[in-house]
Amino acid sequence: MAKTISTKEIAQKIINHTKIIILDVRNTDEFDNWKIEGGQVEVINEPYFNLLDSVDPVANKLSKDQEIIVVCAKGGSSEMVADLLEEEGYITVYSLEGGMKAWSEHLEPIKIGDLKEGGSLYQFVRLGKGCLSYFVQSNGEAAIIDTARMTDVYEEFANEKEVRIKHLLDTHLHADHISGGRKLAEKVGGTYYLPPKDAEEVTFDFTPLQEGNDIIVGNTEVKVQPIYSPGHTIGSTSFIIDDTYLLTGDILFVRSIGRPDLAGLAEDWVGDLRETLYSRYKELSNNLIVLPAHYSFAEELGEGGEVSARLGDLYARNEGLQVEGEQEFRKMVTENLPPQPNDYQDIRRTNMGKIDPDQEKQKEMETGPNRCAVEG
Repeated sequence: MAKTISTKEIAQKIINHTKIIILDVRNTDEFDNWKIEGGQVEVINEPYFNLLDSVDPVANKLSKDQEIIVVCAKGGSSEMVADLLEEEGYITVYSLEGGMKAWSEHLEPIKIGDLKEGGSLYQFVRLGKGCLSYFVQSNGEAAIIDTARMTDVYEEFANEKEVRIKHLLDTHLHADHISGGRKLAEKVGGTYYLPPKDAEEVTFDFTPLQEGNDIIVGNTEVKVQPIYSPGHTIGSTSFIIDDTYLLTGDILFVRSIGRPDLAGLAEDWVGDLRETLYSRYKELSNNLIVLPAHYSFAEELGEGGEVSARLGDLYARNEGLQVEGEQEFRKMVTENLPPQPNDYQDIRRTNMGKIDPDQEKQKEMETGPNRCAVEG
């Protein structure tokens, strides 16, 4: 029987830029929509049904002495293909446990840096989805920003660091993934924060994020002020941590900018998006390190797996920040939009508390890339 490999092991290989050969046996349309990327990943797609009788269709693409990781949707078909490859003399073959479904949920914590008074900041990279969340810990307390649905990972991490999760913050009402912030706040007795302008339809209690009401985590100051930063949503809010890090949510990415249409108001919010990017952020220090809530391209992963960039450098090279005319900017952000995220309307409704899908349905709703950025 073929050996299996965990999502954790693959994540480490990608972060360490280890060369990986992946044979993805899903249907081509599923593969084209979403696949494992990053580091030195080489992916070959050959649908499972083409390999039922023989592995000949991939014989000229694979070497028998190289490590091969076979991937499918849930892990069943990949095991069968891995067995076939072993029978044909391929020496080191693995099947990804749980397939792409499991890959979509994996969170990899990466330390971004130390904070004042002994605190530290971690970025949780969701490699299979392109989502980024943040864990701030200081003096026995922790805050999590843009918490993913898989909250057990954060609890285990907090236990390892011997800190109590006290604050759960969302930069905006998400449309590409289900927030775990409210759920985790209820479980640990923490406070859940949401921008009030994004929360007009929510069905639950929350603490509003307001400019000037800084949030203290142990000895670390998470500043809400001065950045109310609408554009991706009307309530989008950014955070400055220790005057060093700028958490931009879905407003500004390393290689792109946020899309303004996921609540159906692209034309209305273009002006807000431009104001945030070309005025509000411009008033900040160029030395702030931008930490976004998503990434769209494997090339955005740094050497250690982190996704970050200096704000001044983004103003020099990010194409979304180089458009001088307002009409040209409006055209760019309304015409260069990728397909909307899978089930984004139901994801928004879930995050509002209007519907409560079971866990399997939530997993299905989140399948696929995040698609929160304007395409270049």
